[in-house]
Amino acid sequence: MKKLFLTLAIAVMGLTASYAQTAAHKDKATPAQKAEKSTEKLQKELSLTADQKKKVYAVELDKFQKAETLHKSSHEAKAAHKEKQKAIKKETEAKLDNILNAEQKKKLNAIHAEKKAKKDKMKAGKA
Repeated sequence: MKKLFLTLAIAVMGLTASYAQTAAHKDKATPAQKAEKSTEKLQKELSLTADQKKKVYAVELDKFQKAETLHKSSHEAKAAHKEKQKAIKKETEAKLDNILNAEQKKKLNAIHAEKKAKKDKMKAGKA
């Protein structure tokens, strides 16, 4: 019985350690890689023109660079951190608003609403 328990404990620890290592590698993307991935996703969802794609990439890159800088500065208070994130989000939305046409804006708003609904559902499930 002791051997069985010890074997199970070792297996659980090994699986936990291997999962933690794969999760750590996921966050290693640079701001440029994140911006490229985000731009490609918006390209597929919104059918952006080549000019729009370049402009959206620049906006997304700026957003991810600012977010990384903000993330690295751990000395700021959490409330100030959230306010800066909101400001970055509003700035990004304003820039995208100038780039996208009306139909693309409508699709993007629907995508954001869907994500918010999923997030709210996840929060409700945890509570």
